[in-house]
Amino acid sequence: MSEYNIGMWMYQNGGGAEIEKKMVALLKERGINTITNLYLKYAIAQNGSIICNNVKMEELDLFFSYNAGEQTQYQVYLYETLNEYIPTINNFKAFQITEDKFKTSHLLNRHGIKTAPYKLCHRNDTNQLRSIFKEWGGELVYKPTDGWGGMGLVKIENEAALDMILPFLNQTDVRCFYVEKFIKNDNKDYRIDIVDGKYISCYGRKAPKNSWKTNITSGGEIILREPTDEVVELAIKAAKITGLEIAGVDIIYDLEKEEYIVLEVNGIPAFATPEQEKIGLDFNLKKINAIVDLIEKRVKEKRC
Repeated sequence: MSEYNIGMWMYQNGGGAEIEKKMVALLKERGINTITNLYLKYAIAQNGSIICNNVKMEELDLFFSYNAGEQTQYQVYLYETLNEYIPTINNFKAFQITEDKFKTSHLLNRHGIKTAPYKLCHRNDTNQLRSIFKEWGGELVYKPTDGWGGMGLVKIENEAALDMILPFLNQTDVRCFYVEKFIKNDNKDYRIDIVDGKYISCYGRKAPKNSWKTNITSGGEIILREPTDEVVELAIKAAKITGLEIAGVDIIYDLEKEEYIVLEVNGIPAFATPEQEKIGLDFNLKKINAIVDLIEKRVKEKRC
């Protein structure tokens, strides 16, 4: 008989369904029953309970949310509420920070972690944006603060490109402009997976020809990479500062300053797909076991 009950919402594509199955089986061996497919988009809150698929969510020992591609504002709103009553992985505060590129970079810089130089300004302050462009000598990257997978990233290399993008951005509902100085690098990055403060894996992503985006959804290619101790240490520090229990830290090498910098910290780093496993990415089982350990630790802490 299971001693604990947890809820899970896991992405199903790219091998996610098989990952979920393995995780559920390992949790069961430890006396932890898992209720899957708890997509809060279809939940209803009433009379002091959030109910999803006939499950009263507050009565669970933990909720594990791991699906970047299907998030809705409503689901995230309930996620935040739920975290007030039961443990969630990732915890909502850290999840919320790392969903915002500005807040992530700002937090890391406050703790001495180097990122790309960045600036945030009001959407109507176009003079400031032009001033930033001149200050950095051209080549800046506009990023939606809440985008993922490289979506919405625009490299601005000259004033003509700036003049072209401003009218488009002014037609959107963005409240501010968030820009980063473009860092000259070898068009490759490191993706370091961290679970509960421990190093799990490393691989790299390489931008396609004539592009600078390494994101897989933007055409980037997975490559095998061995991290240096410096890279691993930097990723562990970044994950700890953000508060994420599970993190994917993206790091690049600044060719001009000859140093590693953190580009992004992701709260839902994907497992290796079956195709990626064939080229040598073999960290899935290690990551599954680490997450199962983390879940077991959290549910036992809740009962103490």
